[in-house]
Amino acid sequence: MTTPVEELLPATRRALLHRIATAQAEGRAPSLVAAVVRGGETVWHGARTSVEGHGPDENVQYRIGSITKTFTAVLVLRLRDEGALDLSDPLEKHLPGTGAGEATIAELLAHTGGLAAEAPAPWWERTPGALRPELVDVLGEQPHLHPVGRRFHYSNPGYTLLGAMVEELRGAPWEEVLRSEVLEPLGLHRTSAEPRAPHAGGWAVHPWADVMLPERVEDLGRMAPAGQLWSTTGDLARFAAFLAKGDDRVLSAESVREMRTPAAPAEAEEVAAGSAYGLGMQIQYRDGRTLVGHSGSLPGFLAGLMISVEDDLAAAVLANCTSGPLTLTVAADLVRIVAEAEPRIPEPWRPLPEVERSVLELAGPWYWGTHAFALRLTAEGGVSLGPLSGNGRRSRFRANGDGTWTGLDGYYAGEALRAVERPDGSVSHLDLGSFVFTRQPYEEGASVPGGVDPEGWRGIR
Repeated sequence: MTTPVEELLPATRRALLHRIATAQAEGRAPSLVAAVVRGGETVWHGARTSVEGHGPDENVQYRIGSITKTFTAVLVLRLRDEGALDLSDPLEKHLPGTGAGEATIAELLAHTGGLAAEAPAPWWERTPGALRPELVDVLGEQPHLHPVGRRFHYSNPGYTLLGAMVEELRGAPWEEVLRSEVLEPLGLHRTSAEPRAPHAGGWAVHPWADVMLPERVEDLGRMAPAGQLWSTTGDLARFAAFLAKGDDRVLSAESVREMRTPAAPAEAEEVAAGSAYGLGMQIQYRDGRTLVGHSGSLPGFLAGLMISVEDDLAAAVLANCTSGPLTLTVAADLVRIVAEAEPRIPEPWRPLPEVERSVLELAGPWYWGTHAFALRLTAEGGVSLGPLSGNGRRSRFRANGDGTWTGLDGYYAGEALRAVERPDGSVSHLDLGSFVFTRQPYEEGASVPGGVDPEGWRGIR
């Protein structure tokens, strides 16, 4: 039995409305619309507008800019999961002749391919995509500014290459592939490459006067996989629920978890700010919680999508101005407001349906030297290993079906864990990537590297 999603409390709803009202007023946005998702469903929607009458609702399209990159990343991960490519493959293997094929697919997804941030002049966001009909027009004569794989350097052309690779492998335009493989299965019927009524118009607001100028809408052409899409808070709410838990029709929970995992080396200022980048997703550490999502901007529009998987919360914020409210910050604040006012009610504890006796016998304390650890069985059929108290190395492990486990995260990600038996069949110790864990610290007779002093433990006289 699943606990039904409850309506937010009046005080919480007012706090959310106050936050977006402040953002719209202080950011001088012609309009701002937002939604909050809890338990996979939209539980709040709000809007503020400078126009009298009907305000924007969850079905009004805004341009979402670089949130498009997350959609493109989903398409690439789908190809990986199908076996059509490996993330360690160089781009050249699947899209030859670009001049930037040395970078791997993973490096392009994580913005570590060494490519320039923008296409050559004129500025691609404010000019027709027809000016850049070929990839060489997007990349220029010298695509690389940095050594491949050495540093994080946000690159819009990098996602153009990924979109072109999707087209090459699927034999269809990027937009068609996106619609058939992601938008339609997830029910994102109000997300599209071109605006569909009702949609907001984009505006530039004068920095020193309360007057506005309409922004032109340009088709980005080849650059579309980096920022073309239009969407709504309703569709982004559904997309956020997918990015939190996966959907086997599109991408598994394990693969979306991989997207949310840091994949790029952070610069010093990013470390200080608590931010990182995964595979098509931004990662931030704010107010004691990890948030994932993406920001977006194009002339006339701002967008922000933030998800707290642990809190089972997400928020989408859209505005129709070139600069103004910090939509990603507002989205993070909406998540925080609900998380603090109405903390997530945990699912009821339930015993495991079954457990192997041999695995149950491994549960409990183990010692790596004098460091005390605990091995616990997990609900997913695996095990976890972490320090009994305080901080330290901890990881979850997936059962391999042969009596061994593979680390899923943390220090021991990818490392093999196995129970080593004595000749009589009893367990001597755990071996984890050459580390020996024993039932007692420096247990006598155990296979402790370097051996154990035969005189044993002693005091000082």
